[in-house]
Amino acid sequence: MSCNSLRPEPPAIAAWALNPEQPANTRLVRASLPMLTRIYNALWYPALPFALVVAGGRDQRNLRERLGRAIVASKFALADEVRVWVHAASVGEIEAVRPVVLGLVREVPHAAVTVTTMTIAGREAARRRLPGVSACQLAPLDCPLAVRGFIARVRPQLLLIAETELWPNFFFESARAGSHIVIVNGRLSERSLARYRTIRSLIEPALAQADLVLAQSPADANRFISLGAPRARVFVTGNTKFELGGAADSELRPALRKFAEGQPILVAGSTAPGEERMVLNAWRNLADRFGGLALVIAPRHLERVTEIEEELRAAGIPWIRASSLSEFIAARSGQNVLLLDTMGELRALYSRAAVAFVGGSMTAARGGQNLGEPAAWGAPVMFGPHYENQRLVGEALIENGGGRVVVDGAQLESTAAEWLADDALRRATGDRAHRALEQLTGAAASTLQHLKSLLRLPPG
Repeated sequence: MSCNSLRPEPPAIAAWALNPEQPANTRLVRASLPMLTRIYNALWYPALPFALVVAGGRDQRNLRERLGRAIVASKFALADEVRVWVHAASVGEIEAVRPVVLGLVREVPHAAVTVTTMTIAGREAARRRLPGVSACQLAPLDCPLAVRGFIARVRPQLLLIAETELWPNFFFESARAGSHIVIVNGRLSERSLARYRTIRSLIEPALAQADLVLAQSPADANRFISLGAPRARVFVTGNTKFELGGAADSELRPALRKFAEGQPILVAGSTAPGEERMVLNAWRNLADRFGGLALVIAPRHLERVTEIEEELRAAGIPWIRASSLSEFIAARSGQNVLLLDTMGELRALYSRAAVAFVGGSMTAARGGQNLGEPAAWGAPVMFGPHYENQRLVGEALIENGGGRVVVDGAQLESTAAEWLADDALRRATGDRAHRALEQLTGAAASTLQHLKSLLRLPPG
């Protein structure tokens, strides 16, 4: 759906894209940059060595990528090639834009897509989850020279910014080079809005360079507008993460399939500090009532695995790491607790969940993680009261009876027990979760329609 009619500009394949020596385009000239932007850019140069240490470490490949030394996505041999730069923060954002990226690769002839991320984990997720793209690498730092160098190598005709990655020079330098700029799956929480308002004179001119802002919800759209996005360019397309097709391509490897055989499982996904202890206490009591109930703990950040092992050790609970699991071990270990210390396997494990808890939601610091993944598999979903980043799907789950908010471990235990004690109720709740997600699908198709209109491509 949209707030207004779409009036796309004609495709601006700038002469700069064909001849980098020629002065840039068009919409933006250096003199037009506001004072805060010029100060921001000037500060990058003394800060650059420190930023490189933090963002790239000592790895030479990472450092090159942070400095804008792009992996060239194509040889530019095709006259009708469409060169696209997609930028996403990390793993979750890659999953969210995945249907859009795959749609571009599938439906846009001769699309050459370069994907950048802010984290190494995001880069690896892009390589696994985005077949058909031309290159995946770390994003350049927002230093003007790094961004300019990256753009000179990739020469994107279209820049897609996922969710809330509002790096000013990504916008300014892309606009200067004649690229179309679109924020896709746009999300802006009240907390983020408050932070951005403190630097509005930096962010507003950056947002003014966007051709389109495709927001997840009317509330997100209004926040972008209040931050300075031109109202006529803001549209509500929904959340591209809620695409049921993504579930079918996730299969358990044999060892995990063996672990999951013949036992109900409580899957605690994307957990944050403090949530594992709550889940462990609830699971221990549930296991006494429902014999054979297994537990999967999947922390949001894998660097916390050792910390969680300390929790398990202190609680006297035996466990096994997913990375150590083989078919032989899974069949003979007798362990009922699996610590997921591998990337990319949580989604498939939700397919075997009798009930699911989605973390990052018990304290206000996180704002919730992806509630759509267990719902896509028809699992009843529990989550904490702080799901601001997942408001749309959370409210749909609650309204449709497919999920519940739990405020502490006692409620988590009682809700799970209610569902586990009544198999018909549990299945019906899972079906309602699936139907709730179905109501939210279609965002990727709507986003692709907007992008094709912008590029003057057939709607297909």
